[in-house]
Amino acid sequence: MLSRVANSLYWMSRYIERAENIARLVDVNLQLLLDFRNLDDAGLAAHWLPIVQSSGDDELFQKLHPHTTGQTVTEFLVFQTENPNSIVSSISQARENARMVRDQITAELWEELNRLYLFLRSDRATEMWFENPADFFTTIRNGSLLLQGLTDATAVRNEGWSFIQAGRYLERADKTSRILDVRHASLPSKGVPAVTNQSDALGWSAVLRSCSAWDGYKALHGAEIQPALVADFLLLSDEFPRSVRFCVRHLNNALRRISGVAEGRFTNDAEKLAGRLLAEFQFSTADDVFDIGLHTYIDVAQAKLNAIGDALFQAYIFQPFQTPEDYELRQQEEQQQQSLSEFRVSETLRQIPRSQPTATRQRSPHA
Repeated sequence: MLSRVANSLYWMSRYIERAENIARLVDVNLQLLLDFRNLDDAGLAAHWLPIVQSSGDDELFQKLHPHTTGQTVTEFLVFQTENPNSIVSSISQARENARMVRDQITAELWEELNRLYLFLRSDRATEMWFENPADFFTTIRNGSLLLQGLTDATAVRNEGWSFIQAGRYLERADKTSRILDVRHASLPSKGVPAVTNQSDALGWSAVLRSCSAWDGYKALHGAEIQPALVADFLLLSDEFPRSVRFCVRHLNNALRRISGVAEGRFTNDAEKLAGRLLAEFQFSTADDVFDIGLHTYIDVAQAKLNAIGDALFQAYIFQPFQTPEDYELRQQEEQQQQSLSEFRVSETLRQIPRSQPTATRQRSPHA
């Protein structure tokens, strides 16, 4: 498989998963505001700022929006074309990557991705956002899940499918950890709180709902919310399909399918790092996590996930050149291709309306 094809399939999958997770996070936090009716401006800023920080784009957000409000945060995470990780930008970049490898994906997958992209460009998306943001986010989430189901049901199990799986699970592991990290401020730097008040319980339940983990958590632990149990379920569960450990295991399997190497061995740094991280999760407990500190533990895990992504790029995407002339020629070609791709995406994104819903209890609960 050509490295550019593998790269496009990998990033197509990551961007689809990224859009879904942003939709989950914003939707649940909008709904959570219904339980906090008397927040002042400072309280609203304290509610929304950790969500931006968890995305890793807080520096860009501060440049674009001097004030942190529900409207500016949702604008930034959902519609802002200047934010490369917004829902609109993610779906547009997923479609662009799919377009470049149109012959490598199935017709059903392309049609559904194109449908979701065209929905975001349509007036209907704006109307739905005004009338009922929850329905808007449900459409995004269901579209992503349908794309994943179509991939699993129609794609040939070849190298391309393995790169799609690697992108999906690497992105999901990263975003699950970031969603969990939203609540770290309610915890001591190390250890778990002795008492969880009602406000904190609502916040932790929102984290579970952001990951579609509420039903699974209740089946295992009942309705009582305990931060240690929530962290254990989202980080270390080997059975819940959105937990970080589950995702790292499937990421590790995908990398080994690509190279054909057996479990317990490795042929490149990506496999070595993935296997090592999986072993750490397999032999960790919630007590280990909170002894270090939840925020610190998540930061370290995210750095390791980023290292796996970098190693995957070095192993399969980046190809060294024999002479400086070859390298310079390829650099020029890649810059031209990237500029053309960015121009196409920016031209289409400029046509997308970026209006926001009004703040009402029935429609949008943000400030």
